[in-house]
Amino acid sequence: MRPHLLLVPLLATFIAASDWPHYGGGPDQTRYSPLTQITPANVHTLRTAWTYDTRDAFDGSEMQCQPVVAHGVLYATSPKLRVFALNAATGAEIWSFDTNHDAKTLTRTRIRGLMYRERGNDRRIYFASRHWLYALDAKTGKPLPGFGQEGRIDLREGFEGRDPRTLSVGVNTPGVFYRDLMIVGSIVPEGLPSAPGDIRAFDVNTGRQKWTFHTLPHPGEFGYDTWPADAWKYSGGANAWSGLSLDERRGYVYAATGSASYDFYGANRTGDDLFANSILCLRASTGERVWHFQGVKHDVWDRDFPASPSLITIRHDGRQLDVVTQTAKNGRLYVLDRDTGRPVFPMEQIQAPASDVEGEKLSPTQVLPTLPPPYTRQRFTEDLITKRTPEAEKAVREEWLKLRKGGEFDPPSTQGTILFPGMDGGGEWGGTAYDPKSGLLYVNANEMAWKVKLAERKMPDGEATTGKILYERYCASCHRPDLAGNPPEFPSLVDVGKRRNVDEIESAVRDGAGRMPGHPELHSAVRRAIVDYVLTGRSGEVRGDMPTPFDVKYTLDGYIRFTDPDGFPAIAPPWGTLTAIDMNRASIAWQVPLGEVPGSGLTNTGSENYGGPVVTASGLLFIGATNYDKKFRAFDARTGKVLWETTLPAAGNATPAVYEVNGKQYIVIAAGGGKWGAASGGSYLAFALP
Repeated sequence: MRPHLLLVPLLATFIAASDWPHYGGGPDQTRYSPLTQITPANVHTLRTAWTYDTRDAFDGSEMQCQPVVAHGVLYATSPKLRVFALNAATGAEIWSFDTNHDAKTLTRTRIRGLMYRERGNDRRIYFASRHWLYALDAKTGKPLPGFGQEGRIDLREGFEGRDPRTLSVGVNTPGVFYRDLMIVGSIVPEGLPSAPGDIRAFDVNTGRQKWTFHTLPHPGEFGYDTWPADAWKYSGGANAWSGLSLDERRGYVYAATGSASYDFYGANRTGDDLFANSILCLRASTGERVWHFQGVKHDVWDRDFPASPSLITIRHDGRQLDVVTQTAKNGRLYVLDRDTGRPVFPMEQIQAPASDVEGEKLSPTQVLPTLPPPYTRQRFTEDLITKRTPEAEKAVREEWLKLRKGGEFDPPSTQGTILFPGMDGGGEWGGTAYDPKSGLLYVNANEMAWKVKLAERKMPDGEATTGKILYERYCASCHRPDLAGNPPEFPSLVDVGKRRNVDEIESAVRDGAGRMPGHPELHSAVRRAIVDYVLTGRSGEVRGDMPTPFDVKYTLDGYIRFTDPDGFPAIAPPWGTLTAIDMNRASIAWQVPLGEVPGSGLTNTGSENYGGPVVTASGLLFIGATNYDKKFRAFDARTGKVLWETTLPAAGNATPAVYEVNGKQYIVIAAGGGKWGAASGGSYLAFALP
């Protein structure tokens, strides 16, 4: 079959419809493939075409990468962020590039895709590992010496007024290309201190920074008055960690940002905190703001926009309308006019409750979309308490009665507040898939409640502080004040000295590991005081660590999912769903539970899911994502009926890619697992018809 070619003028190259050259399928982030060889009628005959074992999996590792495919070559990463190229038809390795970062301790980390750029015969791969952004020759896997220094640039550089040695900055989701610019967001620490979430453009050939959009506005910039006067010097976050989308014809890049740091207490960032929790439209050539829409003012719920915006066209008021759709952790879909940022459907302004925590000043109002309807339940009411067993129901009800449960925008408290949907959504980083023929948009979601409780911490006094105070400042939000953590995602530090030596632990504090950010800004005496407190409980004095604007009086008492005594969700099923939204009617077309949780004693439960869907022109939707049953499924995109499924060697916590080589269509997915204690894996599996 001869590939059909689509002209993309701004890239000055031809991209075949049979390829999957971009994270999300294309810069519009619709996760749509025009391929039709695999259909609802024959999908039940799918077989494994090839398997590639990276041999890099380790206990607790994850692999969330969606491959890119061009000219019969597949590019992806391993759990240790080794980059490789495979023959996309056979899975045979062509080349491999190792950053050599895996020599560091506790190297659990992840990225969700690579960036592929083609201009004539010049084909390149860009990706980030820790604070380095690399450019590789796509044909050989060798670094391109003209890019930065020997093929890489330091992402910590270029932040006005910030010492790069004190910053932790990376890119875990691909950006977009516009002409000779590579535009990216960033991943930064959720606590303080933190780098600002600037959106930046780099020259694709030299690596030089060409423009910056400050998501924490500087003096004289729009939005500066929504922060304290000097917040841009010390605060952070408001970062577009979930990727970007691009409208090449308009020359606009779209971004969705997360919350400002610190996530759960904002006494040191009074105001609405623009451009945190915002959908942004920027001129791709300059970074100039065209419009913005803020979804949450002064966020203290970690209500990031968790996926890149999708650019679609719908029928509205009798005409075709180009829009931006944005999934959210609150289980709602935001639909905005692509040119103006105005909501397409009505929005509701609600009165938001005040906080009773000292120093916290929340916005008195918030806005919520009313259409399309929410794709998750919106409040954990008493009738939704689990009935899995009488013992589970009794224990959950007792805990439920103790917690605040006012619903949307009920603030974190020292009493403890139910957050539902939880910190992992609602919607998550897998985003949405859109079929332009049917007008159906597909989104997978979690329906898991979390508990948000604040703990008061002792503030430094004068010029001296202690190891305990430092631990509470930098570590307690994840590992909890009592060091117990919330395993397996946030490991206990009790008796960590039996598992790691002093140098390994101090290295992890300095360099970070997995979700844990590094703290390179801390001098060695401070790091050693933290390590000594963790290992011995001694809280020795450290001098010269004066209180700073990022000393917050209240921190999160751990990232805690609300579960029954056996570890199953406290809320009744479904615990995860897959939903089709008719965008032309702003209504739910269908919804089904997604996944099973083995051992729960229940069926058709749905499960927590991480990864996203893809949809094909033949009317099929493919998705892995389910965290515990390790299934990879094909659904009838019109009805939600499962037409095919297979069990992967580890959970497919990634988004598949669809492509064609030599007239044969393939679907490939990473089976990395490792989320919430699930077994880790390191294989990519491709499926095709016999």
